[in-house]
Amino acid sequence: MVGRGQLDQGRPGLRAGGGRLMSGRVPTVDVHEADAARFYPHQRTAAHVRARAREGFNKMYGIVHPAEQWESGRPVRVSPVYDRERELGAFFYETVGWERPFWYASNAELLKRYAGRLMERTAEWESRWWSPIINAEHLAMRDACGLVDLSAFAVLEISGPGALEAVQALSVAQLNVAVGRVVYTSWLDENGGFRADLTVMRLAPDRFRVVTGGATGMSDAKWIADHLPPGAFLADLTSAWTTIGLWGPRARDVLASVTADDVSHAGFAFGTCREIEIGGTVTLASRISYVGELGWELHVPIEQGARVWDTVWEAGRPHGLVPVGIGVYGTTGRLEKGYRAFGFELTPDYSLTEAGMTRPKVKEQAFIGKDAYLRQRAEDPCAVLCTLTVDSHESSDGSLRYMLGGEPILSLAGERLVDAQGRPSYVTSAGSGPSVGKHLLMSYLPASHAVQGASLLVEYMGEAYPVTVAVAGATPLFDPSNERIRS
Repeated sequence: MVGRGQLDQGRPGLRAGGGRLMSGRVPTVDVHEADAARFYPHQRTAAHVRARAREGFNKMYGIVHPAEQWESGRPVRVSPVYDRERELGAFFYETVGWERPFWYASNAELLKRYAGRLMERTAEWESRWWSPIINAEHLAMRDACGLVDLSAFAVLEISGPGALEAVQALSVAQLNVAVGRVVYTSWLDENGGFRADLTVMRLAPDRFRVVTGGATGMSDAKWIADHLPPGAFLADLTSAWTTIGLWGPRARDVLASVTADDVSHAGFAFGTCREIEIGGTVTLASRISYVGELGWELHVPIEQGARVWDTVWEAGRPHGLVPVGIGVYGTTGRLEKGYRAFGFELTPDYSLTEAGMTRPKVKEQAFIGKDAYLRQRAEDPCAVLCTLTVDSHESSDGSLRYMLGGEPILSLAGERLVDAQGRPSYVTSAGSGPSVGKHLLMSYLPASHAVQGASLLVEYMGEAYPVTVAVAGATPLFDPSNERIRS
């Protein structure tokens, strides 16, 4: 599993994909900000528009931090464990109205346990909207296990006699799979650019559940609706289900203690899903991972979400279970694994081949963007998505600075890197890699510079910092053989 389109950090400038121009042609650049389909009902209310317009004036003309949050109209959408999270001292980010914990003050005690490994940020700019607790939560999850609130996922269902035809036409991956299989797939536009990045669970011969990022839920639903064949029907189940993530080397021990169902590796393989019983609640468990650890997504009827959370929480504490925020799920965990994120690495500007996400074979069935994808596969990519490590964070005044994303990548001579299509290289994602002890950057580099071990520079705050190409392609820095996920 290379990437998954469920990273929603709630940033005011989050990019999330394409649409169609009024001409009817598919745009060749990301036009997400002009895509009216992305708005949820609560975002179309007069109260929301007025409040955000007033607040947006200051954000438009002020100095806005990349992670700065909106303050108006909150909270609007909360998970069934919102009160538990507040008691644990959750620091919330907002994503399309959802309140999502980015870290928990209750985990401050972990700072002592992992002292010296937290990559603490002393500069005010980088420490804003961030906490070293994120890195401590990351290490605790890697050592034992973590519980993650993923209620902001958009949950869509395609059903009916035309359901298989519908998902096949949308998906690069083969969806004619056995019931109970979980398939990670990209959706493309006609130009072969990324339209969505998500997972699909086959729950029955004529029923498929699509789990995608909250920020793109409405635009993904519109894309599905625009391409439904006869006999296929779309339902938005987001408000009916909540999702809880359980990951870490002790995750199986925790789950086995709260269910009589077989959750062994032999009995519950990676990439499969099925219903199990947890604390008297029928839960759809999906064995996948976006953080590079053994574990499951637990999809629960929303009115029973608190019951399942409490059951897993109490059973997990003796195993070292800690609450883990989206700062780990969306940044530190995924960057160590080289997982691509929709709207950051995966945009209409780049292709599957450039992202390092081509599959060994192309399925026989037609799908949107297939012709463009075949052309892209037949050509050598002129850019390659790479993971870079920062060699030195020391600035001219001696302080340590940490890139946040969006920074230009330069040659050692200080020249901006630009590929053969005229696309300049920049940092698509940045964040700590606590398990590997490096600050990690992802960037598309011209093929000539996408060489493991190559030395480059990244420009940040007017200064150039040395970086190394650690990975050219999709091989993870952490657990490159993926043993932890598949154990």
